[in-house]
Amino acid sequence: MPALRIGAVAGHFGRDVGRALDKVEGVVGAARQAGVGLLVLPDATLGGYLSDLRRPDPDSLPPGLSEDGPEVARVRAAARDMVVCLGYAEEVPVGDRTLLYNAAVCVHGDGVLGRHRKVHQPAGEALVYAAGDTFRAFDTPVGRLGMLIDYDKTFPETARTLALGGAETVACLSAWPASVTDRASRLPRDRQARLFDLYDQARAAENQVVWASSNQTGVTGGLRFLGQAKVVGPGGDVLARTGAKGGLAVAEVDVAAEVARARRVLHHLDELVPAAYRASAAEVRP
Repeated sequence: MPALRIGAVAGHFGRDVGRALDKVEGVVGAARQAGVGLLVLPDATLGGYLSDLRRPDPDSLPPGLSEDGPEVARVRAAARDMVVCLGYAEEVPVGDRTLLYNAAVCVHGDGVLGRHRKVHQPAGEALVYAAGDTFRAFDTPVGRLGMLIDYDKTFPETARTLALGGAETVACLSAWPASVTDRASRLPRDRQARLFDLYDQARAAENQVVWASSNQTGVTGGLRFLGQAKVVGPGGDVLARTGAKGGLAVAEVDVAAEVARARRVLHHLDELVPAAYRASAAEVRP
């Protein structure tokens, strides 16, 4: 497979789904002109994210959509031969009630390639969203991929599961805000900005995979989003990035060759010792 141009988006996407779709079509068009084959849009691209993580307003939640609805179909039509990952609030009827998931979908002109429901939820999200329960890699025209949604990447096991499932590229879609308890005067100095970058680079390096990290920008309610979209190589090196404002980070990577080169001498997945990682019942913190 030839080298792949990967694009990671930093941008503001709010409640207006129609406006978001117009913006997505524009971003996809610009990415196509840049030769991008894999485009990673932020979490909550369609319908926006919550406006308050501690006390979400039940009257101002993201609209529930479905992967077989007209909104995702419009993104598929725009994508054509490009692989596009994006986030939305997925509405799922279960008996006499409806669940809402913070979800991501990976599409191509031919259909839906993969999906993910966010598993790990920060404070407040569980009041709105149901939690997913799995991490699965999947095949695409640009190689085997896996997806995570923002807080998922805090946990090393998530990316490790995708890598063990054969994913050589991980798309991490975020609506990651600045700290809500200890605000910095400038976004680059915010502790969440530091952690956002740290997790991106660490997860790429420890699993020796290519990492595409997108994020929301701007302000929604009481949340100020960080941006900082980037593409990271399997050694943890940042190949391209945006700042706190909207933009498209593009890097050209021969994914298979770079992953193989990173694993040539030290192959982290082959060198795992699972038996050594099991804590006894007495050692597990209650």
